[in-house]
Amino acid sequence: MRKPGPGHVHHSVRGGQYRSLVFGKTLQGSGIMASRGSRGVACDNAAAESMMGTIKTGLIHRRRFKTKDEARLAVFRYIEGFHNPLRRHSALGHRSPAEYERMLEEAPVEAVGQY
Repeated sequence: MRKPGPGHVHHSVRGGQYRSLVFGKTLQGSGIMASRGSRGVACDNAAAESMMGTIKTGLIHRRRFKTKDEARLAVFRYIEGFHNPLRRHSALGHRSPAEYERMLEEAPVEAVGQY
């Protein structure tokens, strides 16, 4: 399981979970910054929206599911079996998300500006 540390950002479209005292304290204790999307600003979460579009086109619109559990399992398999380990992304230098993450883990840490 991944355990992101200080300096990471947790983004939410509407930020409803940030009203939870426990969730907020967990982020704060981990040094993770909370980020909430702005109403009517589509670019706030463009990468996640693009991924959702890819999942809908590549999986959801191609078949019917008998149960919610069947749909959940299919989405999990798509993300963990294809999208993250294999699918190349132009925004990641034509690497898969898993390959890009490994590359970042192996790269020396550089100073990053404040958001």
